[in-house]
This record gives sequence, structure tokens and C-alpha cells, in this order.
Amino acid sequence: MTFSPPINSIQYLLRHAVDFRALQACPTHADLSDELASDILAGASAFASDVLAPINRAGDEYGATLKDGVVTTAPGFKEAYKAYTEAGWQGLSAPEEFGGMELPMVMSVAVSEMLYGANMAFGLAPMLTGSAMNAIFAHAADELKNLYLPKMVSGEWSGGMNLTEPQAGSDLGVLRTKATPNSDGSYALSGQKIFITWGDHDCTDNIVHLVLARLPDAPAGSRGISLFLAPKFLLDEDGYPGAANGITAIGLEHKLGIHASPTCVMEFAGAKAWLVGPENKGLACMFTMMNEARLFVGVQGVGIGERAFQAALAYAGERVQGRVAGAEPGAPISGHADVRRMLMDMKAGIMGARAINLACAYALDMSEAAPDEAARKAAHARQALLTPIAKAYGSDMGVAVTSTGVQVHGGMGFIEETGAAQHYRDARIAPIYEGTNGIQALDLVGRKLRRDGGAAMSALIADIDVILVDAKSVHGSDGLDLGCNIRHLEAGIAAMKSATDMVVAMDDIDSHAAAVPYLELCGHVISGALLITSVVSGLKAKDPHAPAMQKLVWYHSLKYLAQAPAHLEQIKYAAAPVFAYPEDRLADL
Repeated sequence: MTFSPPINSIQYLLRHAVDFRALQACPTHADLSDELASDILAGASAFASDVLAPINRAGDEYGATLKDGVVTTAPGFKEAYKAYTEAGWQGLSAPEEFGGMELPMVMSVAVSEMLYGANMAFGLAPMLTGSAMNAIFAHAADELKNLYLPKMVSGEWSGGMNLTEPQAGSDLGVLRTKATPNSDGSYALSGQKIFITWGDHDCTDNIVHLVLARLPDAPAGSRGISLFLAPKFLLDEDGYPGAANGITAIGLEHKLGIHASPTCVMEFAGAKAWLVGPENKGLACMFTMMNEARLFVGVQGVGIGERAFQAALAYAGERVQGRVAGAEPGAPISGHADVRRMLMDMKAGIMGARAINLACAYALDMSEAAPDEAARKAAHARQALLTPIAKAYGSDMGVAVTSTGVQVHGGMGFIEETGAAQHYRDARIAPIYEGTNGIQALDLVGRKLRRDGGAAMSALIADIDVILVDAKSVHGSDGLDLGCNIRHLEAGIAAMKSATDMVVAMDDIDSHAAAVPYLELCGHVISGALLITSVVSGLKAKDPHAPAMQKLVWYHSLKYLAQAPAHLEQIKYAAAPVFAYPEDRLADL
């Protein structure tokens, strides 16, 4: 099945939904010209459509296999991975000192969306490698950085994240993997990890595992967790992979989707490892890795949603069924109002979630690149606030859109040969891993909202207020009608302000019950505001894509932004209706 990455949509949002010019003006990214950015996106598009998309179906059908402790990837994956690394894609945003291009995160997000849309199972390997590199760069000793980062940046070695255990899923405080000190300053890891994405494979010469484990006499709970680096193969005196390191894949999970991504049960039998960061601070160090991964899971939702949309659009443009009102006999089902409605639901939802992902990445970039310290601090707060929203809103949108894609295909959508079912199956993991979307909502209302009394959210709402003023300033000029967008953005802002005040004042149980509807409300308003500002900016710049975007944003305001006030009642009553129903009646009235 063909896939054409949505370059026009991505570039339009870079120009008009986020301030790409401001990023280019930062000294760190002064060399990032429009031409370079365009060339990078064009190259990624070609790689995604020509190399990754053609092996997506085979990857789903064949999956990865495990024999004698060795994982073999699906047909074509090893060759595709080699092509990926030889083209230098792994080092896109990596530090120059270790061989990377050090481009901003918005570029990495844009490129990654194309990869996930073409082949989500493949895209997980470079995602985890990139996140592992960040944790090593931020917390590891220089010796470890110099040994491992150059090979990871080049893609010659991959990286993995080893957190979960059979008894320790989201609650990592109860993990049992042990780290025993060796006489040479290293540690011996013993234990078992489950659900390890790309935990073993045949695409690289080595795999650099980051592992959470407990030191002897470590404090109980999450305060006693440390982070370790353990390579699949120990390095010889010249820095090349040598002896095996007691790390073995002893099982492969049989999953609903992403079959070509090997999800492993990993056994550590005295594996030699080195401490990353301070003792008993492993969870904080791992969050360096997880926070970026969470953003990219939101990007996965958009990528696979885009793939499902393209498949639905192509099918609807060919399938003839029933008489299309006002059309000649034989017209395809894309002319049916209900089918067109579903296609618009898909396209508008994807575009809104895409805008949030890029805004989150832009905030991360400005938190590092802005020349003013106050601007860096404000951008850091914005990035922290948007990360759980990007992850949850993007991945939920991916599930909704791929489900609608099955519906557009009708009965054929329930048949594997069309590929629509695979998109839905692949998308379903994204709201679960890297912290379930319920956990993202709790993070939003707990760490990101209530901890600072709503200050970061108030700053975001103030920026959305400015977007509303700008929309009003152009409404009516040259016949431009933004009335629908303005009405729904006004209502959305009011709902967001009221909901924020409510949640900040709630106790824990009520804020926990209100967390998911609050996140959904914020997602609708933020995505709507970003799309509206992109229309205003695009029209002012006379961008040729702006008129079409205005029509899409009109639909988005009616479908998604208009939903925001509806969440207020659920937020207002919070825990009361959640727990009012008798627990002993849940099974049956």
C-alpha cells in the first residue's frame, strides 16, 4: 500500500502554527535555512514512501521471530535499518560533538511522523535509540558518553529502555531487578524485564540497554531505583563489540499490532553494567528519556492516523456503492455526505494533533536555544505542560482516526487484506505505552497544573487569548468569515479557564477523576487555537495553502473545538458520579 507523507501540511504548520522564524533566528540554529529544512523533509518523505512503506505489510504478516535467544526481524527490516543509518537519519537532532546534526526537535518530529506513518513498527527502534542517547548525554559519565554515543548517533548501535517487570508496570517502585557492585566499579545486573520494545534484534552490531535496578540496601519504593547502562556485547580494548554480556531475550510477546517490532522478555544474568547518574536517582534520569519518548508517541498517533486517512481516502475515491446524491451513476462513495464527514473528521483531527506535537517540540527547542534566560524558562514550562497533552491527545486521536478508517472501508475494513485493520491494531498501543493516557492526565493536573497553582497554564491561556484577538482583527476583511472559529474559541477559552480554576482548587480524588476530561478539553482548545492562528498567519502571508486550511479549520472548530465546553460538567462533578454507583453492582445491576 502506498504512502505519501503530508509535506504540505507539515510545512504549513511549521510556517504558521509555530514560530519557525524565531527558532531560525536563534544562534544555535542560524544555519537552518528554509532550503535546508525543505530538503530534509523531502529526503525523509522519499525514504518513508520508497523504503519503509513497502515493507510495512510484510512486517505485520511475518513479525519478528525468536530462536535460541536470538531475535530475527521481519523480511526487509535489516536492510531498511542499514539504509536508514547510512543516510544519517539517526543523528538528526543529536549533538554535533558525537557526530549528530544537532537540528531542532521540530525537524525530528516532522521527520519521525513520516517514518511512523510509513512503518510504525520500524520507527520505534530509532525512537528508543534517540531517547536513550538523550539520557546518556544528560546523565552518564564522560567515559560512557565517549564510548557509546558516537556509535548510537551513527545508528551502528541501537538503544533500549528496560523498565517494566511482571509485578511492576506503571508502578516502578516495586521493581526487583538487582545491581550488585563489582570490584572494578561496574555492577552485575540480575532480573527480568518485560514489554521491552526492540529489546533484541539483528539490525545492529550492539544494543545499549538502559536498565532500572536496585542497589543493595537501597531505599524502598521509587526512591531506591538507580539507572544503569548495560550493552548486549561488552566492548573490547579497541571499543568494538566482543563477549556476550549475559543479556538474553527469552520471550517475544504475541501482540495485537506492531508485529514487526520485537517486544521482548529480557533476562539479565549477572550482566555487567555501569551506573548512569547518581545512586537512587534512576527514575529522575530515566524521565529524561521518557519525556521525549512520550512526545514521540503522540507523533506516532498522528503518523498512523495519517496513513489510515490516506488509505480511507483512496478507497473512498474508488469504491462505488449506492447512488450519490446529485451525482451521475457510478460515482464513488467519497461523494456520500456521511463518508465525506468521516474523511473530514479524520483529516481535521490529525491536523489539530499534529499542531500540538509541533508546538511541544518548538517549546523544547526554545527552552534550549532562546537567547534570553526568561524566554528559556517560559519555554521549558510550556514544553512540560504540553508533553502529556501531546502524548495523550495525539495517541487517542490516532485510535479514533484509524477506527474511522475501518468504518470508511465498510466490511472490507474488517478484512486484513485492505490494511485498514492493521492501522487500527498498530495505533491501539500508543495510548498505553510510555505511561498510559490516564497517567498523562494525572501528570498534567498534578505535576504540571496544581504544583505551580496553574501559572504555566495561565500563561498558555493568555497566549490563546492573543490568538482570539488576532482572529477578530481579520474577521470580515475581504469577505473573510471566521465567525464560527471565533465563537467556539471564545467558548473554549472560557471553559478552559473555568476548568483550570476548578481543578487547581480540588482535592486529590476529585482532581484525579477530572484529569482525563480536563486533558481532553485542553487538547481541543489548544489544537483549535493553533490551527486558527495558522489560518490568520497564512492569510496575512498570502500562503497559497491558507484558503484550504481555513475551510479545514472551520470544520475542526465545529467537530473538535466545539466539544470543549461539554467537558465542564464532568469536571465540575469530578469524583462524585464516578464513585456514586455501588461497587458491588458494577458486575450486574
